Amino acid sequence: MRVRNLDKEAAIKSVALQMIADEGLENLSMQRLAKAANISPRTIYLKYEHKEDLLIKLFIEEVMGAYETHALTNFHPDMPFEEGARLLWSNIFQYLTTHRHAFVLLQYGKSSPLLNKAFKERNIQEGDYFAPVHQFLEQHMRKRTIKKMPIAIYRTLLFAPLLEFVGEYFDHLDRPKQIITRKVLGQCLDMLIAGVLAAPGQ
Repeated sequence: MRVRNLDKEAAIKSVALQMIADEGLENLSMQRLAKAANISPRTIYLKYEHKEDLLIKLFIEEVMGAYETHALTNFHPDMPFEEGARLLWSNIFQYLTTHRHAFVLLQYGKSSPLLNKAFKERNIQEGDYFAPVHQFLEQHMRKRTIKKMPIAIYRTLLFAPLLEFVGEYFDHLDRPKQIITRKVLGQCLDMLIAGVLAAPGQ
C-alpha cells in the first residue's frame, strides 16, 4: 500500500481511503496510516488535528462530491416521480457497493457531531448538495404527485432505507446467499413509492 510519486497530502488521502475500504474505519489509526503512506506521523498531524478531523475532511473533500455526481447521473428534476426515484436508487446502489470507503464515511458522517461544525466552518448550507433532488421533490409536491411533507423527511425516506440495504449487501458478501439484489431493491422501492404517492384529489 506504499504510495510513490504523489504529494504528501494526496498520499495521506489515497491511503486512508484504501485502508477504510479494505480494513474498516475502526482499524484506521494515524500511526498505521503514516506507516502505510511511508511518511512520518508528524506530517499527518501538521495537516490534520486528529483522526476525526481527517475523516470529516475526507468525507467533504473526497466523498460528497463524487457521491453526488454519481447519484445524479442522467437525473433531472423534471422526471416523473417513480422514474426519478428508481434512477436515484440504482445510481446510489451501484456507486456505494463499488466504493465501500464512501459508504463507510457516509455512515460515519451521519453520526459524527463534528460534521455540522465542519459544514458551518465551510459555510455549507442545506441544499448545497443534491439541489436537483430537492427541486424534484418540491416540484412533485406542488403537482400533488406526492404527499406534502418537509424535504428533510423525504430525504430520509429516500436515502436512509437505501443506505441500510447497502449495509446489508456488504454484510452478506461473506454469507452463502446475497439477499440484497436488484429485484429486492425494486420491490422495496415499490412499497416506498406506494406509501408517498398522493391520493387522487389530495
